[in-house]
Amino acid sequence: MSEPVAVGLIGAGPWASLVHAPVLASSPHTRLAGVWARRADAAAELATRHETDAVATVDELFERCEAVAFAVPPDVQAELAVRAARAGKHLLLEKPIAGDLAAAEHLASAVQEAGVRSVVVLSWRYASSVRAFLDATYTFDAIGGRGVFVSGALLGGMFATPWRLERGPLLDLGPHVVDLLDAALGPVRNVRAAANGLDWVELVLQHEGGLVSSASLCATSAVQPHRAGVELYSQSGVLEIDCATAVGPEAFATLAEELATTIRSGNDHPLDVHRGLHLQRVLANAEAQLTR
Repeated sequence: MSEPVAVGLIGAGPWASLVHAPVLASSPHTRLAGVWARRADAAAELATRHETDAVATVDELFERCEAVAFAVPPDVQAELAVRAARAGKHLLLEKPIAGDLAAAEHLASAVQEAGVRSVVVLSWRYASSVRAFLDATYTFDAIGGRGVFVSGALLGGMFATPWRLERGPLLDLGPHVVDLLDAALGPVRNVRAAANGLDWVELVLQHEGGLVSSASLCATSAVQPHRAGVELYSQSGVLEIDCATAVGPEAFATLAEELATTIRSGNDHPLDVHRGLHLQRVLANAEAQLTR
């Protein structure tokens, strides 16, 4: 097996602590090369827990790694990821890839110009059951579909962060649902959006080839367990996937392996920054309709 890819981590919040740091530190394909965060004490605590070093500056982190993983708000990610790409570092990006479309386009251009590889953490897509679902779509003659992501994430807890509370479920939950519907039914070419404030967002997606689907997004319902997944319908039946139970340690292990494989091979990953940009364009269109 090739030498593990040295990955530096930017961010030391709950998501970095629960997912990024343990996944990157435990995978045989990656090595956690250091942690930087604006809160030095949080970076030091996380680094110590995973037997690596906290560093004082972003540039020092870049010197220690081949790739950079991000667990920070989208606007911060977009700014620092451009710096990382220009420093020749490969990128493990959260979704959405930026806080707005202009920043997402700037990031994608920087990645392209630097010739670095990128992978976006669309976590559903690394689960084996979701991949089996998508494989089945090739022989399923769908006439339409619908996706849903309903949770209480914004009622409190680790996901009730300022940017999510300000923007609602569209940019946080939307990438997962739109991505899977897009992968299953064809590229989304247009979107219509309606909302009940920040509580409920409804999207109607028009796909290349003429199919239509819908996406329901909510992060202020205390339903337990949360609802997440996609249903496709044909004239003869239904093909569905429950994404609420699909993602676990196996999916994140796959993510780490594919990040390393992408970097070592020099080949683009299908869920790269350009995939993130495509989703950001769809969601920016929808958000513009909701803020008129």
